[in-house]
Amino acid sequence: MPVLSTFSIVAYDPESRSWGVAVQSKFLAAGAVVSYAEANAGAVATQSYANLRYGPLGLHMMRLGMSAQETVEALVAGDPERDLRQVGLVDRQGRAAAFTGQKCYEWAGHVVGEGFCCQGNILAGPDVVQAMAEAFQGSRSPFPLRLIEALEAGQAAGGDRRGQQAAGLLVVREGAGYGGFNDVAVDLRVDDDPAPIRRLRALYELHQLYFGEPAPEDLLPLTEAVVRELTHLARRAGFYQGEASGTMTPEVRAALDALIGTENLEMRWKPDEGVVDRLVLEFLRERYG
Repeated sequence: MPVLSTFSIVAYDPESRSWGVAVQSKFLAAGAVVSYAEANAGAVATQSYANLRYGPLGLHMMRLGMSAQETVEALVAGDPERDLRQVGLVDRQGRAAAFTGQKCYEWAGHVVGEGFCCQGNILAGPDVVQAMAEAFQGSRSPFPLRLIEALEAGQAAGGDRRGQQAAGLLVVREGAGYGGFNDVAVDLRVDDDPAPIRRLRALYELHQLYFGEPAPEDLLPLTEAVVRELTHLARRAGFYQGEASGTMTPEVRAALDALIGTENLEMRWKPDEGVVDRLVLEFLRERYG
């Protein structure tokens, strides 16, 4: 079985009540193997000859109220290959714990802090997980971006000594999924790329464009001038055939709904509130202006 050499961070954010995992590895589609998280239960990263049972079983234990430390101990106690395993967890209360088996390939180890743990194997050295911990603790960015920043810091400190290939970001929060239908706030993967962390950040920025909440300072009133410009853009895009009068007629509204919905920017389009996100206007200008 190929060894899943990697570095990862598992963390809890009490402000947003979110749990997350971020990972980078010289291993194809590492995010699909390493990362597990469930709102109001916790998060798990399983790696180094990864035992995939650790993910769902660890979440089940923490869902029932076991602490991260109790869960780690229970997972490895029943695993005859535990000396080859590495795992990091954070529980429903934000308590973190990690385990690095004695036979994990050097350098291997972990750092556990308040609300997070960083772990890795086949790394350039202990500076990798230490840099990750310091970056996460020192950041004031939104929680998902803090996780990416931890990966960036780990890579800058040497990262996986075999190189780069894949990265992933998984963040869960109750009701945070699209339309509120599930708890998955962010689920992004870069399965094969020469610079996967850089690509992961770019994907996160796209995710924020399409699904992020508009900043209050970016909401533009739908004045006559703004409606006229949007109507011109809708006409250039082929969604409207009439005059651009600057009035939000039912026909203009339908055309703009169709245009903005086609571009998947409806989360930033709030005509019933009389506003549109500045990013929508900038995006449409660049594409159709």
